[in-house]
Amino acid sequence: MPEPHENILLSLAAIVVMGLGAQWIAWRLKLPSILFLLAAGFAAGQAGLGFIHPEELFGNVLFPIVSLSVAVILFEGGLTLRVSELRETGKVVLSLILLGALVTWGLTTAAAHWILGFDPKLALLFGALLIVTGPTVVLPLLRQVRPGVQIRNILKWEGILNDPLGAIVAVLVFQALFSGLSHAGGEPGLMPAVAGLLQAALIGGGLGVVGAGGLLFCLKRYLIPDFLQSAITLMMVVVVFALSNELQEESGILGVTVMGLCLPNQRWVAVRHIIEFKENLRVLLISALFIVLSARITLAELQQLGWGEVLFAGSLILLVRPASVFISSIGSGLSLREKLFLSWMAPRGIVAAAVASVFALSLSGKVEGAEKLVPVTFLLICSTIFIYGLTARPLAIRLGVALANPQGILFIGAHRWARQIAAVLRDQGIGVLLADSNRANINKAKMDGFDTFLGNVLSEDSAEEMDLGAINRLVALTPNDDANCLAALHFREVFERRELYQLSDTVAAEPAAGANTHLRCRELGTGGLTYPALEQLFLAGGVVKAVNLGDEFSFEALQARYGESCTPLFLIDSKGSLEVFTSDSGLHPVAGDKIILIAGEGSTGSDGKQESV
Repeated sequence: MPEPHENILLSLAAIVVMGLGAQWIAWRLKLPSILFLLAAGFAAGQAGLGFIHPEELFGNVLFPIVSLSVAVILFEGGLTLRVSELRETGKVVLSLILLGALVTWGLTTAAAHWILGFDPKLALLFGALLIVTGPTVVLPLLRQVRPGVQIRNILKWEGILNDPLGAIVAVLVFQALFSGLSHAGGEPGLMPAVAGLLQAALIGGGLGVVGAGGLLFCLKRYLIPDFLQSAITLMMVVVVFALSNELQEESGILGVTVMGLCLPNQRWVAVRHIIEFKENLRVLLISALFIVLSARITLAELQQLGWGEVLFAGSLILLVRPASVFISSIGSGLSLREKLFLSWMAPRGIVAAAVASVFALSLSGKVEGAEKLVPVTFLLICSTIFIYGLTARPLAIRLGVALANPQGILFIGAHRWARQIAAVLRDQGIGVLLADSNRANINKAKMDGFDTFLGNVLSEDSAEEMDLGAINRLVALTPNDDANCLAALHFREVFERRELYQLSDTVAAEPAAGANTHLRCRELGTGGLTYPALEQLFLAGGVVKAVNLGDEFSFEALQARYGESCTPLFLIDSKGSLEVFTSDSGLHPVAGDKIILIAGEGSTGSDGKQESV
């Protein structure tokens, strides 16, 4: 009997609230969000309180909705890929998604047969299914771990490309081995499967290129108004996915991934606004999908799990993944530490859960052991997310592929006094990266030993080209207020909004000032710190200093000593954490803190002598 309208509405509202609530809690606790999403789904579903019933709620459209959602997620993942990232890592990525996939498939098949007791056909199918890692889990973990740029690019490309590859291979294996037991159609056997793989590559890849080309053609000629561009892009994703799947089963996810890959890797049309829209949509879709699919798991299915299933999950984590990485990375030039970290990062995600659910539904009651596909897959998802989520960052820090507490600053502007500020911060152990489009400024910064970026920071791939592993915030110091605003807006997807800073507006005193308030980020300093004011301060002999506060020399005493020329910029507390002075920061420096400030060179203390720091 269908649920009353009110109950359906409450269930849908609960999915949204729990999904985004789990994302927020995870952000507050700095833990992987998927841990909380799975916990919420189990608690609300048939294994818990039972107030969400996905089959009753969505009926026959459940898996089509899941498939479309996965397509949008993979399209968004494709939008994050830059071909330029493959200059140094292309060989490793290609080896991981080809040779590594074969190693994973073979060893997982053996483990499923010998440990889980699956018959060879079902084990072969399960091994193909578990090739996938998935961007729905890998990308959030990378944001949490923040490894170096090379490791980040390898894992990102592998995760995004593995999903369509694994899903297509799994479906073709299913058709080759079990087509007579399902409604999949087609002829069983190896040759039809190989032909199907080639067909999927041609159809999915071809339609992805055509979809991207058609969209770019329309955008280039302004045939689509701005307010419809994101919506029509989403429409094109759905069309490519549905048409590709109609021509060749499961080729649609390859099509949308290729389409997503094509859009950011061209120079004719700006697509950043489309990327931002898809990023927001992805968060909502991932939140809802994990809750809906985990809510389908029943208590009886969970009770089927035993030590054999736990041993199977352990073998994939401790044996299969390391073997895949070390075999694939032979001759790659990666260090042992980098290989060890790559070996500890292969979480399964939403694609594995969705495809396993479809296979289990088709084979239920026809193949012995098929009823274990979904619970074992979810056990693997939960265990890999839990283990990698809690240990990946500590391991990355221990191996030296990530920093324990990244405090670095990306300075937009590498002119004379920006380099002076950066030099004092560097002397205090704070990482700095100077970015400028002026080659002379960058050359001087390089001579001073700084890490630099020469180019336009507003270009679409600027953030991808920088090594931001040690960088946690941005400070825009250019003389152009608009450029400072745009730089902060551009990097909102990289840094938290609270960690974006710029100089005060040089026209703040004019009546029209404040019109662009919504574009501005936090202002550096305690108020009125403009580029002309700083330029004048340095021309008058101002210098950047680092001053230690003590019990007998407080922050108030520091301000009194330097008078009006005292311009505090940064605070480093006794634990080494960096804070930035702003009008709304509410910082209260205490003994043991260190203040980075600008002060007049000739400032004197109460004894009339020049202060030396």
